[in-house]
Amino acid sequence: MDIIRPRTLSGFMELLPEKQAKMERMMEILRKTYALYGFAPLDTPIIEDAQILLAKGGGETEKQIYRFAKGDSDLALRFDLTVPLAKYVALHYNELAFPFRRYQIGKVYRGERAQRGRFREFYQSDIDIVGDGKLDILNEAEIPSIIYNIFKAFGLSRFQIRVNNRKILNGFYGMLNLSEKSGEIMRTVDKLDKIGADKVRTILMEDCGLSQEESDEILKFIAISGSNTQVLNALEDYRGCNEVFDTGLEELKAVTENLAAFGVPEENFAVDLTIARGLDYYTGTVYETTLLDHPEIGSVCSGGRYDNLAGYYIDRPLPGVGISIGLTRLFYVLDEQGLLNPEVNSAPADALVIPMTTERTAAIALAQSLRNSGIRVQVYGEQKKFKQKMSYADKLGVPYAVLLGEDEIAAGKCSVKDLRSGVQVTVTAEEAAELILEDLKETASCNLILEK
Repeated sequence: MDIIRPRTLSGFMELLPEKQAKMERMMEILRKTYALYGFAPLDTPIIEDAQILLAKGGGETEKQIYRFAKGDSDLALRFDLTVPLAKYVALHYNELAFPFRRYQIGKVYRGERAQRGRFREFYQSDIDIVGDGKLDILNEAEIPSIIYNIFKAFGLSRFQIRVNNRKILNGFYGMLNLSEKSGEIMRTVDKLDKIGADKVRTILMEDCGLSQEESDEILKFIAISGSNTQVLNALEDYRGCNEVFDTGLEELKAVTENLAAFGVPEENFAVDLTIARGLDYYTGTVYETTLLDHPEIGSVCSGGRYDNLAGYYIDRPLPGVGISIGLTRLFYVLDEQGLLNPEVNSAPADALVIPMTTERTAAIALAQSLRNSGIRVQVYGEQKKFKQKMSYADKLGVPYAVLLGEDEIAAGKCSVKDLRSGVQVTVTAEEAAELILEDLKETASCNLILEK
């Protein structure tokens, strides 16, 4: 039989156990943080009816979607977590309590060209708050506190949540009689960080058909900066010129005024008029989060307010607000930048029990005793030399080896060796558990991500 060369498809991430453990740690932090804010877990099918997924898609979405037939069924792999959420809420509308708060961490699929940091299969981590008919602005103010606590739990402090409101931008373009081109203008302005003001001006004039005066006025407006109070005060100068603008300004002020109550320091939050989120999908508050020391990474968490989540599936207005983290891309970039903390315990076990006799009963009982204390334990049962057993423990990165020979069994004790320091002590099973658990408390407090 010919041997098939094993390979992983381009655009699909496959991690070794050490890195997978860190990815799982990141997901655990996300789940715990979302749960603290009362979000319910949700898991929707990876495969959906293609008609459902493409209801609000078309264009680029249809080009990127993985679509296939099975019998008479036209099927597709989900390309995000928002469209399946829309279907879910429409389908279960009568069974859900609104506002409906859900989180979902799951894989999505896009058949785009694989390149550095961009994948065809990747995890997204989303939260959404969906209202029935209305959704209070307080929900939009709460989102930055969730983002803040996620990144603090990751071990970061040097990050900034940038916030704007699409109504402010739409109202401003209305003042310039450019409402019909507002979507095109916002998609262009959204590229400011990547291509700079001069190129944005050129695109506005050459592709959007704006005059130099109009382009300069837009660039002047989005360049308003300073503290949150200074930016909001500058926006007051435009009040009364456009009703949509005034509504957006009131909403933005409501979001910023509630930040302190939600525990978000001003150094981690900024009103930024350049944030537009290129999708026309967003209608109010919009968010982007960046790591201040690593602007090259780009936005690591983004989202915003939308007016109607499920209009294609149900004849009821379901407004909402949500954020999404491209988890696979974020993990890849953090790893590439050397920002994943090597001190984080990523071993599959905290202790490896190594029987030093042919009799295994005592070793099995010891392992179970340690497990009952909450310690993750493997029993090494292979008939190999002691050096090979210790080499196995070292390769796994297990912090402790627990040795059980005839002398230890006779004394009712075990030998616990710290494989990092080389220190070995002989103690009872209860003392071994206390020793290991005390050390685990310290390693558990290690930040997942380093700041350099």
